[in-house]
Amino acid sequence: MVTALTRAVSPAMNQCEIGFIEREPIDIAKANEQHGNYQALLAELGAQLISLPAEPGYPDSVFVEDPAVVVDEIAVMTRMGASSRRGESPSLARALSHYRPLRWLREPATLEGGDVMRIGRALYVGLSHRTNREGIEQLANELRPFGYSVVAVPVRGALHLKSACCPLGDGVILANRQWLDPAPIREFRILDVAPGEDRAANVLALGGSVVLPACFPRTAEILDREGWRVRPLDVSELMKAEAGVTCCSLIFESSTGTRSLS
Repeated sequence: MVTALTRAVSPAMNQCEIGFIEREPIDIAKANEQHGNYQALLAELGAQLISLPAEPGYPDSVFVEDPAVVVDEIAVMTRMGASSRRGESPSLARALSHYRPLRWLREPATLEGGDVMRIGRALYVGLSHRTNREGIEQLANELRPFGYSVVAVPVRGALHLKSACCPLGDGVILANRQWLDPAPIREFRILDVAPGEDRAANVLALGGSVVLPACFPRTAEILDREGWRVRPLDVSELMKAEAGVTCCSLIFESSTGTRSLS
């Protein structure tokens, strides 16, 4: 079954790390409500939820995608490029250890899960503000024995690779080509986001649907015309922390049902 690991919003979210957007005040109560709606949609689309409690000392800790890369055989705990976030990893590692053997990246590697786009047995990894070549090389070394390939993709003007592109399925990638070098993904069909909706490429394909922030209606229209079932979701407060719809969950195959871990 498909499992989605999530973590509650930190009450300190207004102190979050941002890199490529202007800081705005975040309404924590509204962020909590939006995160709850996000979890409900994941469950509606067929995911079994693992819900972790908030980490009050870590403003960005709701973004559980970044501290780990989970494949079928193992979970690789990353060494995040934002040093202030590295304390998020131990509690997430404890939760993941119930489902996968763990591996850990080591200094001088930096890598964040938001830079990792998996398509089958290939992982496309953003060379970005938060992920360096050592991180990509160490990830490749950990995954090579299991038959995975790792391909570096230069990212420009965005925090992570999945800010710039995400897979829709059936060999199609939704992308903002201004934010990445498209050459490493040229084997796929690239569907462009709508003009003026630069951040719309971060989408989550799950359960036969594509989850998209509700503030990108023109990109939603493009997806609809192309035959995708679009599920718009209001994540406006979370987006003030430079979030998309992939970063608030870690999704993987598991035989264990819904539970809450503390």
